[in-house]
Parts: sequence; structure tokens; C-alpha cells
Amino acid sequence: MKKRHTKGILFQMLLVVFSQAGFAQTNFGAIKGAVVDQNGSPVENVNILLSPLGRGTVTDEEGQFVLGRIPAGEYTLIISHLAYRELRVGLALDTGAIITRQFVLRPASQRLRDVEVIGNRAFRAFSFLPEVAGVDIFAGKKNEVINLQSLDADLVENLPRQVFSKVPGVMVWEMDGTGNQVGVATRGLNPHRSWEWHVQQNGNTTNSDLFGYPESHYNPPMEAVGSIKIIRGSGALQYGPQFGGLLDYEIKQPDTTRQISLETQQSAGSFGLFSSFNALGGKVGKLTYYAYYDFRRSEGWRQNSDYHFNAWHASLKYDINPKMNLIAELSHMEYVNHFAAGLTDSLFEVAPRYSNRPRNYFNPTIYVPALHFSWQLSKNTLFRVKTSAILGERNSVQFITLPTINDTINPALNSYNPRQVDRDYYHSYAAEAKLLQHYRFLNNESHFSVGIKYSNSRTLRKQKGKGSVGSDFDLSLIEPYRIDLVFRTYNYALFAENVFKLSRNFSVTPGFRYEMIHTDRSGNILDIPDLSLPFKLKRNFPLFGVGLEYKITPALNAYANFTQNFRPVLHSDIIPPTGLDRIDPDLKDAKGNNSEIGLRGTWRDVIQFDINYFRLQYDNRIGTLVLNDNSGPYFYRTNIGNMLNQGGEFYVEFHPFNLMGSPSKFLNFALFSSTAYNSAQYTKGAVSVATGENVDIKGNAVENVPHWISRNGITYRLQRLSATLQFSYVGENFSDALNTISTPSGVNGIVPSYLLTDLNFTYHFLGRYNVRCSVNNITDERYFTRRATGYPGPGILPSDGRSIVVSFGAKY
Repeated sequence: MKKRHTKGILFQMLLVVFSQAGFAQTNFGAIKGAVVDQNGSPVENVNILLSPLGRGTVTDEEGQFVLGRIPAGEYTLIISHLAYRELRVGLALDTGAIITRQFVLRPASQRLRDVEVIGNRAFRAFSFLPEVAGVDIFAGKKNEVINLQSLDADLVENLPRQVFSKVPGVMVWEMDGTGNQVGVATRGLNPHRSWEWHVQQNGNTTNSDLFGYPESHYNPPMEAVGSIKIIRGSGALQYGPQFGGLLDYEIKQPDTTRQISLETQQSAGSFGLFSSFNALGGKVGKLTYYAYYDFRRSEGWRQNSDYHFNAWHASLKYDINPKMNLIAELSHMEYVNHFAAGLTDSLFEVAPRYSNRPRNYFNPTIYVPALHFSWQLSKNTLFRVKTSAILGERNSVQFITLPTINDTINPALNSYNPRQVDRDYYHSYAAEAKLLQHYRFLNNESHFSVGIKYSNSRTLRKQKGKGSVGSDFDLSLIEPYRIDLVFRTYNYALFAENVFKLSRNFSVTPGFRYEMIHTDRSGNILDIPDLSLPFKLKRNFPLFGVGLEYKITPALNAYANFTQNFRPVLHSDIIPPTGLDRIDPDLKDAKGNNSEIGLRGTWRDVIQFDINYFRLQYDNRIGTLVLNDNSGPYFYRTNIGNMLNQGGEFYVEFHPFNLMGSPSKFLNFALFSSTAYNSAQYTKGAVSVATGENVDIKGNAVENVPHWISRNGITYRLQRLSATLQFSYVGENFSDALNTISTPSGVNGIVPSYLLTDLNFTYHFLGRYNVRCSVNNITDERYFTRRATGYPGPGILPSDGRSIVVSFGAKY
């Protein structure tokens, strides 16, 4: 009955959407423009936004842009670039008309009326979000936009320390050198598969089960990503209660001035790396389309770390009429990764490339379908509905035990030991309706955004199956699963925010979110016969927040924010995945808040910066302790305690030779620093150890949180050549709340500090071709970013040594 009801709702929604097409206007206009500076030179990468329609684009290398399929009406064209004063131009577009104009930008140092700086030609790779875009509100929030296609980085291997190099405080966990799993976090949160964020692609959730198992197994290849949008914990009100906030990968957009355009990027590198990225897109009549296919394989730096990766994506956008459009997308990612697993400290010191796990494999297969509908109800009202799903599975076959035990032939069996087979099946669906209303308040334009969201997830978890004694990737069983469960999560949310413009320069943005989360569990766990099944839990709670923003000058603004956050006990928290795991029966939900105050802006095309203080309160933090009893070490999942992290985040990019005006083409250098300081401690907490005593951890350092994370670099540009030398430093940190110095198994202990040097360069030639080269870890440092307590194999996970990637690409 539920499936029929869901299908009925979807059919009715589609019927309403397509019935509007019958009333579509067939006549629409266009705006074509060229953006130049005061010397008449074209300016590329200028942000073009048509308000209040919410349509936007950027200028090409010739400074040109086209906005098509625009209904008749009065608009404001907002042209912004961080090196220049923002230009706002009123336009009246008649039915079927085409406006062709040239727009001249003036340097940011000159004062103009109604000017606000948002983008900059000098600062191509990093920018900030406007206070409102589409149906979303960003006023008063710390945010960052990474423009990947302007960044010198190893996009082939999705290298996070380079991709997120200009976002201060990003902690990276490198499970392996594949780049298939992106594990990042900020402000002392857990980086494991980015699960403290609400991870999205084009606004669609990619966390496998947002409130049950929020790991993001799906990650798009970075060569397909145009930009990455980040909103810190203040994103909780619009995007969910997560402490991390929003991490949204936005796929490249096609060239809409052509009916068909092609892109290809072919790469090869160390350890047998080969990658092939190919895309096509364009616009034909009312239809805009884009698709890519990505293949990547490598033998890996360590033993037993080979992989094969495949991903593809297809999107279609149909302009039903000038005020309505419908977007359909389907993405897929699949790979098989041979896992080298963990090492002890002694093994890491003498042979970091060694692996004693020749038979461990991991294989996710994920589909992400999505459907979006946008409707410009009036000049000041925009309505959007989006639906999406995560459909797929996560499979692993592993010999799981401490790294002190080798996976070798068992003399008693005359074969290898049987492996453990674990399989998850994900069926997660979400639908969201959101409306943005512009209105006048105190003679200033204010903005109100309100939305509702419904989601349901069904996860089938089959674990501890007794697998084969073979060495290949094989999910067959010789004995059934000892854990066979069904998890269900239903989520309803109502949320709203309002930007009150109390003056031309000062805004206050209060907001709230009300969450209803219902979870239940059924099935069998043979190893825990006393576990109560079925199990049901309901939580209803509000979250509140407020943001402030003051524009000191058109190019400088101050911001502050306070937002409450929440993290429920997850399905994965209450089920022991292996024989080495045990669960605290009294686990509690985590709750807390994020607050920040900062200053950001630019001065001419010389300097861009964002400096802020933050405070993160995280109560009932859930984590894992390594304890011992008569049977040996085991992993205990519990509420470790209350955490407080205070610190600062600092980003600056400096173009010294721009102080002299237009720099010489031979002296186009830029320096950047992206640095964060964390002071993360437990303010309350006690854990029970094997001796039966409770150990007070108040004052202990929070695990996996270094005091300093700093990425610094220098970029040199010479016409079509761009090169960046980057230095990445991450300080020492502990791997557990007890602040253990070391253990014989390598599972817990100190994670030493490390300093890495990377070099990337890009050269464009003949208008459409490029050559890219990356030399990663130039000094061949031996380092690791984490000690694993379970997946992908307990112990130290060594990161890759020196590697080289060379890439050739073309666009047609």
C-alpha cells in the first residue's frame, strides 16, 4: 500500500508539472553581453546573476555570456567580480527581444552607488556565496565556494588536501590512495566518509542513510565537479541538524551557446594509474543536457591496494516555459577496491608499503536519481520542489582481526581461514519543497525562505556471513549471516529563515527547524540473543539559530552566527559489526551548537581574506574506545563525553605585485595561507575500562583533532601557464579519548604530525588543449592520517609516498 501511495503522489506531482506545459509561453527573450575593464580588456570568470529570476552564468575567456529563455519583464542584472565593484543594471525585456550590451567594470577601490563585491579575476579558485541565491539563504553564515576548474590540484585522484586547500581547518582521513572515499571534517568533527556533513551533489543528498548510516559512500569524480559549496554548522537550519553543515558538489554545467560540446581528459601516473574522463553537453531548443563517463584504475602504492573505478552521470533540463523548468538527473558510481588494511607501529616504521591482508575487498555500487522542478511564481517569488534517492549497496569481504595476526594458510584447514562477508542495501528517498519570497521591509529588500522535507530510508544490513577461503573478490557464503536486520527511518522537517535588512548594510537572519525522526529496527542477531527486537524510537525537537551580517564597505563585511545542532544515535552505533566490537546499551543522542564571528572581504585585486573565531559545543559525543579484558583487546562504542572546541580559522590570498597596478606578465605571483587552530577538550566524561574503574577524561584532548592544520602555497601565472607549490602541515593528535600514547597492535596511539609538499601545474594551448601535471608528496614523506579501529582493517593506515600524474585534455 505504501508503494502504491508513493507512486500516486509522484504521478499527481508530475501531472501538475506537465499540465502547466500546456499553458507555456512560446516567446521569450535573451540577454547577450560582454564584460570588459576600463581599458576595454575582456574579464573572464565574472558572476552574472539575473534577479529576481535567479538565473546565472559566468563569462568566458573573451568576457562574453548569454542568458536565454527569459520571459518578458523587468529585471536587475547583477555583475560581480572581487577585483571590481559590483555593477547592477536595470533591464526591461520585451517578449521575444534580444538585448546585446557591453558592461564596463571599475576597480574595487573606486566608490560607486549600489555596489557590492562578490567575485574577482585574481581570486579564481575561491569565493564566497551571496546573501541569497535561488531559494537558499546564506546571509550571516561562514561559507566557502571552491572553483575547482580554476584550481591547480590533482583532480584525477580526488586528492582532498589539494581540493580543499583553501578551506581552513579541513581534517583529511586518507583511508588509501585511491581517492574513491572522501573523508573530511572541520572543527574537531569525525572525518570518516564525511559523515558529519550533509553531503550533496547538485543539491541531492548522497549520505547513504542520513539519520541511520550517514556515511557518504558515493563521491563524484572531481574532474566532473565545477565547484564545491561549503556552509559550516550554521547550515543546520536549511539542510539538516548535522554539526558539520553542508558539503555540496556541483557538477559542471554545459556550454549552452552550442548544441553539442565535448571534453576529454586522459591521465596516467605512478603505480599503474590510468584515468579517462569524457563528457558532452549542450543546448538544443528548450533542452539542456550534460553527461560524463569516468574510468580510473591503479595498482596502488601499497601492496594489495589495486582498484577499478567507474562513474557516470546524465542530466536533462527542460524549459517548460520561461518561468518553469524541470531537471532530471541520474548518477552512478561503482568500484572494487583491494584493501591493504592496517599495520602496527613497528611494521609501519620498517615497511609502510607492506600489507598482510591479501584477501580484503570493498565494493560500493550506488545510483542517485533526482528530479527538480522550479517555478518563478512572480517577480519576487520562487518555488522549487526536488526529489532524489540513494539506491545501491555496499559490500565487503575481509579477514578481520588485529594487524598482529597475519592472513596466512591455516595448517589445520590446509587453506586460508574463511573471510567475513558484510552487505548493506540502501533505499533512501527524499522530497523537499521550498519557497523564497522577496519583500520590502524598512524600505530595504528582505528575504523569507520556508520549506518542508520528507524522507524515508530502508537499509538492509547483512553482516558476519561466513565467506569463502579464496583470495578473489567473492561474496558467496558457506554459512549464513549472523546479523540480518532491517532499519527504517522516517523524517519530517519544517524550516524557515528570514533576512531582515534593518538598513542598507545590516541584516539579521533568525531561523528555526523542527525535526521529527522515527526509527525502527527488526530482524535477527544470533550473537546477541538478548537484544530487544523489534526496536522503535521517536524524536521530535526544534533547532534555532540567528545570523548577523554588516557590510562595512562594499568589499568588506562582518558576520556572526549561532545555530543549534543534533546527531541521533545511528543504526551503526548500536550494532557490533565485528567480533571485536561491543556496544554501550545506554547510548544517547548527541546535541550541541556552533557559533562563529568573523570578517571577510577583499581589497582591490591584491588581497582576499576570511578570518573568524568559532566555538563548537558537542555533548554526548559518541566514539570508540580500545579496551582489554581476559579475551584481549576490543572496541567499545559509547558516549565518551562532552566536547568543547574553540579556535580560529584564517584564510588569506595575497597578490603582492598587484600593488603596483597591473602586474608584469612575468611577475604574477600569489601567496595563500589556509590555517586553523583547534583547542578541543572534553569538559565532562568518564569511561569504564576493563579493570572496572571509571576513568575521568575531563581535560583530555579530543581524539583526531590536531591543534594546527595549515596549508600554504604560492601560485605563479604566466599567460596560459599556472603552477602551484603547496605545503600542508597537520599537527600531532591522539586517536582515542584516553589519549593513549601507543599500543602493540597499532590501533591506538599518537598520530604524528606531518608536512607534505605538492606541485601542480596547468598549461593551456591552441585555445582548446591543456596539459596538467601533479607531483604529490615531493619529499616522499612516510606518514599516516589515522589509526583505524575497524574498517578498513584495524591499525595504522599508511598514506601514499611520492607519485606523479600527467594529464592531457581537450575541449571541442
